[in-house]
Amino acid sequence: MTDPSLDHADLTDPLASRRYFRKFEQILKHLTRAAAAMHLEGQLDKHAVKVLTGYLVQLNFSFQALSMKYLFSGQHSGRLSSHLTVDRHNSGFPLAAELLHMANDALQAHKHLAHLPNATQLKEQMVRTILSERRTPTRLQQALSQRLYYEELAKGQLFWAQNHPQCEWRGDAGQGRRRFMLHWAAYDSQVNLPVIYLAEVEDSGKIALLQDLARWPDVQEHLMAQSLAGLKLLTIARGFDEDFNCLHPKRLLRFHVGPMYSSTYTRQAGSLRRMLEAAGGTEGQDWVLAWTMEVLESEDVREQRVGWFSKAEREVFALDPFGGQAADTGATRTERAIILPQRPFQALAELDPPGFAEVRKFVVSPSGQVLQY
Repeated sequence: MTDPSLDHADLTDPLASRRYFRKFEQILKHLTRAAAAMHLEGQLDKHAVKVLTGYLVQLNFSFQALSMKYLFSGQHSGRLSSHLTVDRHNSGFPLAAELLHMANDALQAHKHLAHLPNATQLKEQMVRTILSERRTPTRLQQALSQRLYYEELAKGQLFWAQNHPQCEWRGDAGQGRRRFMLHWAAYDSQVNLPVIYLAEVEDSGKIALLQDLARWPDVQEHLMAQSLAGLKLLTIARGFDEDFNCLHPKRLLRFHVGPMYSSTYTRQAGSLRRMLEAAGGTEGQDWVLAWTMEVLESEDVREQRVGWFSKAEREVFALDPFGGQAADTGATRTERAIILPQRPFQALAELDPPGFAEVRKFVVSPSGQVLQY
């Protein structure tokens, strides 16, 4: 049996925990700039960028909540003030269990806030304890951490373990058809990474999808059940196409956000390890975030008999039968990219390891500008 401790790291030092969350706050901001750069290139339209950026903002809010939960990490034995557990082998992100616990806490956030003093009162009590009793106000620190954590949860708009499908109207497609964009996201528990989905769908049903109380709940349930990073896009799209005769998936995108690599928080080998070591491990410069975009597009339509007297459209998805890679991945194309600060990029350029030539590189300058190489 594999020892989970070999893959997981507990951030018991409050300073290490705070540096970890500061790192991710900056990474997610840079990632939204990279998405904007892809829009300028024409790879993503403005609607896709808006949706993608929205999920990244929600992910940042979730990290802010966790940073409050572990504000005094390792200093107390209480549940909220213990320590964050990070997947240091596969992702560099918190374990999926952290988001599941956070979702349960969010259901009762207002109850907790009603029984806790506000932040100003707690800080005043902490000052009095320090000045009059000359001791560290550990219990008050714990209470403040709880208060700030539940305040973040009460604000809402967080990235959860499951972010249910939403539907946005994109206009008429002619001949009684309507265009919709469906989008949803999940925090995959197998790899501890956020995965974001976008689907461009044509609806030929008599009732528009959002107003159809029979189809829309089934669509939501179906898509969430298929939100596994290990499933090929082709499998997801074909299953959707066959289960809903009046919904026609024309384009499906999937974004894998991560892994994040850092010599401080994760274990890596080979080129990544040498690159981060060469970068010197300077705070704020010691990280690389990988992200992957998979695209599956329909190139044709055929009719298939369903039942005795009717037929339904079935999409023919674009896969290169001679290219090998597209057929293996179940996508029309797969694009891999990394985003990293300037110093690790310089180390990468000097090392010039094999396998990185086809990876797109977004480099963060000292001023925070994101440049593409």
